[in-house]
Amino acid sequence: MTTTPPRPRRRSLVLLLSFVALAVLGLIAPSVASATPYCGITWGSLDKSSTGGSGGYLDDVRAGQHACYDRLVIDIYGAPSFSSWNVGYVQQVTEDASGKPVPLRGGAFLQIAVHAPDYTPNGTLTYVPANPKELVNVSGFRTFRQVAWAGSSEGYSAIGLGVRARLPFRVFALSGLSGTANGTRVIIDVAHAWQS
Repeated sequence: MTTTPPRPRRRSLVLLLSFVALAVLGLIAPSVASATPYCGITWGSLDKSSTGGSGGYLDDVRAGQHACYDRLVIDIYGAPSFSSWNVGYVQQVTEDASGKPVPLRGGAFLQIAVHAPDYTPNGTLTYVPANPKELVNVSGFRTFRQVAWAGSSEGYSAIGLGVRARLPFRVFALSGLSGTANGTRVIIDVAHAWQS
């Protein structure tokens, strides 16, 4: 008596089920390698906020370029341990109090609010930008497209930041550094890319 070899369909089904079982058990490496984060950055693009303190007043807004990100620095004077802000991507940056749209260049927009007005308790203005639509010259930056004033009211100051696209960002404060003995720098870094 001779045995008949298994039919091709049955053999294919057995191979397919074996492959699925191995894949489920994680014994077969995925065919697509996971992407490497750009410069090791794992910040994400969700809203960031801190309510650690308030006080002081807005003194200056500056920007700089780094190898992996563009940086916006907001100087808060008179608050040695300031750390209160809200930063997040929005469809449209709006002026503080009035709600009027702030036109910005870029593919995505960050609304930045710091708990520090642009005036002292006696009403003296502390930050008067020469051009509210262009607080900082960011021409030639890889990520930043425009930095614009969005107003100050009820103890908060708002800034709109136009960026190339919705990219990862982080926010943190530095206090007690040279030049900030009586103040704090709130720093917003926006990565140049998501992946290497």
